[in-house]
Amino acid sequence: MLIRYGTDGQGRPVKKAVVYTQTEHLISNKNIDPDALQIINRLRDAGFTAYIVGGAVRDLIVGNKPKDFDIVTDATPSKIKRIFRNSRIIGRRFRLVHVVFGTKIFEVSTFRSNAEGSVGNDFGTIEEDVQRRDFTMNALYYDPLQQQVIDYVGGMRDIKKHILRPVIALDKIFVEDPVRMLRAIKYSATTHAKMPHSLRHKIRSSASLLSQVSPSRLTEELLKIINNVYAYEIVQEALDTDLFIYLQPSATGLIYESRDFESKYMESVKKLGQLNTIEPDARLGKKLLLLIKDFVGTLTDWEKETAGKYSYTELYGKTWTECRNFVLPMNPVRKELEFAVKAALNECGVKAHQPKKAPVKQAPKQTSKKNGSPRSSGSR
Repeated sequence: MLIRYGTDGQGRPVKKAVVYTQTEHLISNKNIDPDALQIINRLRDAGFTAYIVGGAVRDLIVGNKPKDFDIVTDATPSKIKRIFRNSRIIGRRFRLVHVVFGTKIFEVSTFRSNAEGSVGNDFGTIEEDVQRRDFTMNALYYDPLQQQVIDYVGGMRDIKKHILRPVIALDKIFVEDPVRMLRAIKYSATTHAKMPHSLRHKIRSSASLLSQVSPSRLTEELLKIINNVYAYEIVQEALDTDLFIYLQPSATGLIYESRDFESKYMESVKKLGQLNTIEPDARLGKKLLLLIKDFVGTLTDWEKETAGKYSYTELYGKTWTECRNFVLPMNPVRKELEFAVKAALNECGVKAHQPKKAPVKQAPKQTSKKNGSPRSSGSR
């Protein structure tokens, strides 16, 4: 273990960060996407510093395979763009760069200042940037060239002890960005990290801040939950911290009203996690089915409906509208919700009937006016 020092206002050496070597963090560069390594190498060759940061470092330390590799550097977006022709600058207020390799996109951001809190867009130093990270386990910087983890906030210790500890002060962290509450319960569930009582209490008391978040951001976070192998544990945490009512208000209302519905719904969410384990690339419609099927079952007496006067088209239309409202504020791809609704109706015994093919009518043979014999193909 090494120590990184800086200086205070009077020029005296001050401990800034703990640096862990490869024998301590056990990260292997073989588990890092080669294109991510190439980005860092090219930034270093151009004279800049660059690190892998955030969730990827956390996952590498605990032995999970990261889905994404975010990179942070002291190069500004315009300079990054000059180095990588296969890149584009995105964002108006919070500008960063997407470097594209085929179907893969790597997010490269510039160190941010904390002069305006954790949401400002001024560029800064790594020491300032770390203070903008949400939780200590996501505030680690990995240098793949030196194979060192730089830890300014005790994140390595918290990962080993399974503790979820915020970097930003509790009176600011969720006010500045309410979505951090959803990240907190997700990290707690997926890393088996315990939330301190003060953090859990703060989330409960701040839950209503999620009502200010746009439906598009909530949809993004909900899809992350739906696609997670720990979907059941995350939903449990969301219910316990009073967040789920802002993610799925209709489902939460039915859970509070009926223990029978709660039992069925949570069993379906458990199956959702199992599906993500067995078939991670399953289409979204199959996953949405597990969220809506218990709700569809409550809509009517389907045995009577199947024998009633309504056509499949009418039943589908009404059910689709009910399910569309049920999943709000989530706004999934329409064709995937349609797939889920049709599958749910099928499970309720409502099946689409293919129309019978009409018999093909053969054209009558034409006859000659004179003798009534069939015309030859060459007659005029």
